[in-house]
Amino acid sequence: DGYKGQSALHWDKKHEKLFFRKRGGKLSLLDLKKKKAEAMPFEAEMEVDHRAERQQIFDDAWRALRDGFYDPQFHGQDWDSLRAKYEPWCLAASTSQDFRDLFNEMLGQLDASHMGMYGPDPEETQKHQTGLLGIAGVPEEDGFRIERVLPESPADRTESRLREGELLTAVNGQPISPSTNLYALLKGKAEERTLLEVTDAAGESREVVIRPASSLRSELYEAWVDERKDLCEQYSGGRLGYIHIQGMNWPSFERFERELTASGQGKEGIVIDVRYNGGGWTTDMLMTVLNVRQHAYTIPRGAAGNLKQEHPQFRNHYPFGERLPLSAWTKPSIALCNQNSYSNAEIFSHAYKTLGHGTLVGQPTFGAVISTGSHSLLDGSRVRMPFRAWYVKATGENMEHGPAVPDILVENPPGSKGRGEDLQLRRAVETLLQQLDEE
Repeated sequence: DGYKGQSALHWDKKHEKLFFRKRGGKLSLLDLKKKKAEAMPFEAEMEVDHRAERQQIFDDAWRALRDGFYDPQFHGQDWDSLRAKYEPWCLAASTSQDFRDLFNEMLGQLDASHMGMYGPDPEETQKHQTGLLGIAGVPEEDGFRIERVLPESPADRTESRLREGELLTAVNGQPISPSTNLYALLKGKAEERTLLEVTDAAGESREVVIRPASSLRSELYEAWVDERKDLCEQYSGGRLGYIHIQGMNWPSFERFERELTASGQGKEGIVIDVRYNGGGWTTDMLMTVLNVRQHAYTIPRGAAGNLKQEHPQFRNHYPFGERLPLSAWTKPSIALCNQNSYSNAEIFSHAYKTLGHGTLVGQPTFGAVISTGSHSLLDGSRVRMPFRAWYVKATGENMEHGPAVPDILVENPPGSKGRGEDLQLRRAVETLLQQLDEE
């Protein structure tokens, strides 16, 4: 694994040493006798005509999009006229970042998704990461009262556990007053051993050594999903399961397959949620799971004493698990999407609705669906290449600027999360239960 990403391999004259370039352009030497690779530091100078370089980059990127952009009519814009307008501004830019910003202004005139010119920023900026404990609460006279502890966060670990109701009184010896900004005391403490002073509900004080996290994104996501599962269980009286698909990628798909058993086992139906899903490529895998139709039923030896008389009892039996390459869901379902469902999550929403899998609930998706790639440029930057259009077969509608519109429109008003509510999920549950009861 230590030699992944190497390129430009060359032997020395005796074929005893191998020169190669590692990822990032670093040169290395592998001595076959010692079986050890060594870095080869080097220095080089190069004169760059930045104006000429930017001219070449502009020409290359403009031509690539001229020949590759998915819509030959460029969403009604004149690509040549846009060049005439923006090229002088781009070439007058004093920095690479300004050049890319102006080029992106030109791309913005196409009003298309999956676009942009990206590259490295050479400036070094000082970054201060605030340590995150995984707690929420309110300031009090003598400290910070903990009202919630985020599962799996630093505050939820055995060696640094904090509990709801406890009072956090100091951080690294600095006392907490009602005017103290707790986050200011945790500035630069991410992943650093930090000493907390805590008073429990009985008034007993103790010291806790904790390593604040630099991010709690995964923990917050898992807590949100667990809350949706609890709400679905509550709203449905235990009749329905719930699955959220975080992204249209392989890890999320494998989790979806596992959740079909974990959340769907013994349930009458399931809620499939693609709200806040940023997209990817796995809609067809998901459709494969949902498109399964039973074409036969099977009866193993020992299940029936008289096949001729008893076989109708087994009409719903089929060994999907041993015969299909992927999991299968053949019970009723309902799907949730919203304005933060993007790209492949929108394709899923369109497909779910138009293929008749069930009712789509929530808010219209964003309306940003184009297959995209990337075109590399001279200085290591790149420009995205939206190259393939997507149309809904049932309606002929372009999914770019054509959001998937739910059958039932429901908004989650501001404050609903704080109140522990999810009106979109509640409506989806109520709708599916009604459909089940009417069967």
